[in-house]
Amino acid sequence: MRYVSTRGAWAANPQPFRAILLEGLALDGGLAVPESYPRFSAAELDAMRGLDYRGLALAVLSRFFDDIPAVDLKRLIDATYTKAAFGSDEIVPLSTLAPGLHLLHASNGPTLAFKDIALQLLGRLFEHVLGQTQSTLNILGATSGDTGSSAEHALLGRRGVRVFMLSPHGRMSPFQQAQMYSLLDPAIHNLAIEGSFDDCQDIVKAVSGDAEFKRRYRIGAVNSINWARVAAQVVYYFKGCFAATSHAGEAVQFAVPSGNFGNILAAHVARAMGLPIARLVLATNENDVLDEFFRTGRYRPRSTAETRATSSPSMDISKASNFERFVFDVVGRDARAFRSLWDSLARDGEIDFAATPWWPKVQQAGIVSGRSTHAERVATIRELHERYGVVIDPHTADGVKVGREQALPGVPLVCVETALPAKFAATIREAIGRDPERPAAFVGLEERPQRCEVLPPDVERVKAYVAAHAAA
Repeated sequence: MRYVSTRGAWAANPQPFRAILLEGLALDGGLAVPESYPRFSAAELDAMRGLDYRGLALAVLSRFFDDIPAVDLKRLIDATYTKAAFGSDEIVPLSTLAPGLHLLHASNGPTLAFKDIALQLLGRLFEHVLGQTQSTLNILGATSGDTGSSAEHALLGRRGVRVFMLSPHGRMSPFQQAQMYSLLDPAIHNLAIEGSFDDCQDIVKAVSGDAEFKRRYRIGAVNSINWARVAAQVVYYFKGCFAATSHAGEAVQFAVPSGNFGNILAAHVARAMGLPIARLVLATNENDVLDEFFRTGRYRPRSTAETRATSSPSMDISKASNFERFVFDVVGRDARAFRSLWDSLARDGEIDFAATPWWPKVQQAGIVSGRSTHAERVATIRELHERYGVVIDPHTADGVKVGREQALPGVPLVCVETALPAKFAATIREAIGRDPERPAAFVGLEERPQRCEVLPPDVERVKAYVAAHAAA
């Protein structure tokens, strides 16, 4: 397996996985993508139904990470996906609320968010590759709430790694903030940026686009701009499909809350690999750039001022990084066509895909969408608690609400749980009249000492901070 950039870099010299693992963004600003998606035959898919999560992970990820010896990859996977880390040997269990309606519990990891599934493995992959070269890596990332804590906990104590995590100042839940800012390890640096998540993400991309700075300070990425993140998430769609169906070839549909498009992109890749997914339902909150696109063809990222702070804060995003990978697929993986579209986006601030030859390809991609408001999130949380005795977080509520509206009849609907409700106590309290249950390890979290550096949304200020604190 070799990788190219969505914007054309490496076209003449496709890169192996180990190179793009540490590279993050390509030097042309593009994202690494496989030259083509591997595909499982019907017989191979049938054989995979009986595998446990670790076996599924090895079967899927060995197709993408083929320059890591199989014995090493199996060791890393087995060490990552354990009952101790994820609460059960199923890792991502499926529960049934009603016939044809399921929850895929992807949020049982160390930081109570689905990001743990990929980032726990990514931390071990980094350490493995860096250990072989005796080198160091300075991770620069951006978070809207969950990626930051998942990445920091996954990389804490990893040999040769320091973390610089940008977050939008005052825009996360108190629980999310405390998960990050209470990590006082000298290798962890939290930078609270006075702006939105999109400002944080723009800074990360600008720093990564400075080739000399990136080389000098060995800058790497943990956001889903890193292909390994997306690949690791592909695995739980195989698990969810097999768990929700009873026989080979039976189709399923997934409802996915999505802000940065990485989670639903993983489902899109799983389908390209042969998984029988009849429909993907993308759910947004009030920041509905992606919903507008899939309904109308208009892609118009919002400004910081237009990006609303909501009760599902991890989706308060208006510039979805992984949307670039999806569009690359839509244009037939033609980097020149992609660059033409993105040049027009930079010039005009939006793209009307409905006026391009590519709109039929979008419509054929099998993705539908919808949006959810705060009142609808609260109502959904309350209804599921009263009817089924379960409590879901606000992001998952977005997915359940939109999923039930947009689902195909007669096809099992799997709603992806993206976080545990303990992270969003205020909204849960509003919905069901009490605080959500909190794992013992997180009792008193918000009262622990916290540390962060507040900075303006200024690329040069962030560069100066990284330069002063980077690993030697």
